[in-house]
Amino acid sequence: MYNFAANVLKIILSLFGRITVYQKENLPKSGGYVIACTHTGWVDILWLGIATLPTKIHYMAKKELFETGFLKWLMNSLHAFPVDRENPGPSTIKIPRRLLAEGKVVGIFPSGTRASEEVPLKKGAVTIAAHSKAPIIPAAYVGPNNFSDLFKRIKPKLIYGEPIFLRENESKKEGMETMMKQINEEFASLQERLKSM
Repeated sequence: MYNFAANVLKIILSLFGRITVYQKENLPKSGGYVIACTHTGWVDILWLGIATLPTKIHYMAKKELFETGFLKWLMNSLHAFPVDRENPGPSTIKIPRRLLAEGKVVGIFPSGTRASEEVPLKKGAVTIAAHSKAPIIPAAYVGPNNFSDLFKRIKPKLIYGEPIFLRENESKKEGMETMMKQINEEFASLQERLKSM
């Protein structure tokens, strides 16, 4: 279902403009990892999943998307898992840690919301990666964010940064703070590079 849905979406979205992907070689060839991507609309979620094929992304999604029959089926088919953003429980960490241990890829949008302006990053991606000893691959997207943008045929672009690891010479707390700083810096740098391309 995942590959079928992704390829159908690729055909549909490509009608409005094909995506250009940069530095895909930064994605690890094996082992689990976290993709942390900028988030400004619903289109970036789709293009990130398409651009990362044949690797499948297990998205962390708000629990409200799992409350109706069809959406719950769709989310499960697309390998998404629910998170209560207001009251995060043990499963918030447990599920992605299990996926990473199985060598799978977890997709997280650290801004936690769709925002066109810079917003403080939430610590979920760093917490999960640090406890799983998995790298974070920062990714930045510039392009259409909604239906209106699609019809304007705004060119979509996506770039992957180099893996960010928890530093072994720091305590976990210090290492996580360092990772947060690195992600913030990478997001800003990658977005600026995309805009100039």
